[in-house]
Amino acid sequence: MRRKVTNRNIVGPDFTYDSTKVGKLINYVMDSGKKQTAQKVVYAAFELIKDKTKTTDPIEVLDTALKNTGPLMEVRSRRVGGANYQIPREVRPERRLALSMKWIIEAARAKKGSPMANRLADEIIAASKNEGEAVKKRENTHKMAEANKAFAHFAW
Repeated sequence: MRRKVTNRNIVGPDFTYDSTKVGKLINYVMDSGKKQTAQKVVYAAFELIKDKTKTTDPIEVLDTALKNTGPLMEVRSRRVGGANYQIPREVRPERRLALSMKWIIEAARAKKGSPMANRLADEIIAASKNEGEAVKKRENTHKMAEANKAFAHFAW
């Protein structure tokens, strides 16, 4: 069994919403070390979420979006006797959150033609309603895990 990682970087909460999830989201949106720009994008997206969903707290919408896009199972490649098998594994909660955020941002970046804040807000709202590209990605991951359930006995 693997040792616990001792030097894991703990992301602090952001200043506006005092939430570690928002702090992590800002870090995932950040490109080339431009944190100020990433903060502007995320906060603008939250303002758009407030306007579009008529809620006072965009963190709730973000939480449901992260819950809806986080995968429960994923496949990991393992070499057994000269053949590679896709082995379904349960996803740890930290990785589930990380994958969820990455998939939402990836889906927002894939859309073109509007500012990033608009695309991010649209993707978060869609994910909170159980639709959108990030939710499709989670469904595909679950289908892969289900299809390879026969190889679960190779898990380590």
